[in-house]
Amino acid sequence: MPSAEMTPASVHEPEPVRPAAAEPVQPTREDKIAAAGSELIGGPIGRRALLGMSWWTPVRVVVLVAIGMFALGMVQKAPCYNSAWFFGASSQYTKACYSDIPHLYQGRGFADHLVPYFDRLPDDMSGGMGYLEYPVLTGVFMEVASWLTPHSGTIQHQEQWYWFVNAGMLLVCAVVIAVCVARTQRRRPWDGLLVALSPALLLTATVNWDLLAVALTAAAMLMWSRCRPVAFGVLLGLATAAKLYPVFLLGPLFVLCWRAGKWREFVQATLSTVIAWVVVNLPVMLFAFHGWAKFYTFSQERGVDFGSFWLIWAQNTTNPPSTGFVNTAATVLVLLCCLGIAALTFTAPRRPRFAQLAFLVVAAFIVTNKVYSPQYVLWLVPLAVLARPKWRDFLIWQACEVAYFLGIWMYLAYTTSGDAHKGLPTQGYHWAIVLHLAGTLYLCAVVVRDILMPERDVVRRSGDDDPSGGVLDGAEDVFVLGAAAYQPRHAAHFEGPQVDWGRPLPPSPEDRSL
Repeated sequence: MPSAEMTPASVHEPEPVRPAAAEPVQPTREDKIAAAGSELIGGPIGRRALLGMSWWTPVRVVVLVAIGMFALGMVQKAPCYNSAWFFGASSQYTKACYSDIPHLYQGRGFADHLVPYFDRLPDDMSGGMGYLEYPVLTGVFMEVASWLTPHSGTIQHQEQWYWFVNAGMLLVCAVVIAVCVARTQRRRPWDGLLVALSPALLLTATVNWDLLAVALTAAAMLMWSRCRPVAFGVLLGLATAAKLYPVFLLGPLFVLCWRAGKWREFVQATLSTVIAWVVVNLPVMLFAFHGWAKFYTFSQERGVDFGSFWLIWAQNTTNPPSTGFVNTAATVLVLLCCLGIAALTFTAPRRPRFAQLAFLVVAAFIVTNKVYSPQYVLWLVPLAVLARPKWRDFLIWQACEVAYFLGIWMYLAYTTSGDAHKGLPTQGYHWAIVLHLAGTLYLCAVVVRDILMPERDVVRRSGDDDPSGGVLDGAEDVFVLGAAAYQPRHAAHFEGPQVDWGRPLPPSPEDRSL
């Protein structure tokens, strides 16, 4: 008979060890830059820290940081808010605080209660634009902000209020983006801090209305990661109704679902995207077609503009390329990039992560496009964080974008200051464009390297497959080409390192080179 000491009530069996895949990733344990930066708040997290036992959860911290950084961005616009938007064309550039929002309050008829898309704008007000040149959902956003703006007092007072109301609405969008990124890859909530602390987000959040489309796209990515293709499609359709670029995410999804054989989910996502876009656009399309079409015709008719390598070409030749040629050439270039990304998808040793391909496709569109407004960087911020959550690479890219942000305003100051020539001359601005392109291409190169060498991928090193991939996460391949065809069929089911979360992750070769 068993002794009293061996009765079930007294047997103390060891608690089962939770698998590493269930534990959250701590950036200060795997990223030397994050560890160094954490010294400002007490240093890296300790081995015996009780994670999740405090009110200060990662998402709440990310939200508070995002709000604080957005507020700093509003302070950065204070010189223009007080005077430069209204009393000096060049001072809003030399102080780098320009915003489209107050200028378009009157310039697009909101001050006069004109209805976007339905009421034609006077030529002296819009510079011959005719109608509002923004997609429908962005126009609705602008109109709602106008309803909330007091239409009394001087026009300068109204424009200040209009910017302030829009800033409050865009703050909600910024918080949504940070939260969605923090929650998309379940084990990496702290990656949301990369979004919240983004210098580009601080500087460009209130330059235009792009944060609306970025927030809807980030929410769509979150829904896809939760295996909800219909919700993903609805949000992506709404995002496309606010800006064109989100629809490009269906391309990466197509090739990934092809490789994994997830056709049902792809069809659900695509149909939902189309239906959501049509529901928003159809009423305006039927009753105000010319106003609705303005965004699309303007995009085609617009000439080579700021921030593109096409501008460098045009300003350094006596025979600049025509708008028609640039439209065709840019389309061909982006299609070639997409074909290359598709080939990479089918031949990579492991199926790329959804966020990696989404970043590459949008970056290809930005790099080849005929215009790059400074706020376009917002399109890439959440995708870059999900694709490559590495502080060093993210900050290198952000430094290039900040340099471009300052460069374009200094160039505009130079061109608007007359004989004073205050600011950055044309050749200096061209170098700012090159720096922006180089930073974006650098991050693209790092992401491509991660795809070709999955062991270098920060996300997969910690034991995950594709946490933003939803139904693609851990799915087996059914169609591969080239080198991938010689990989075992279970290659997608990568058994990550069994991490002892009481110790730091072993450094990767790139970490050792820091």
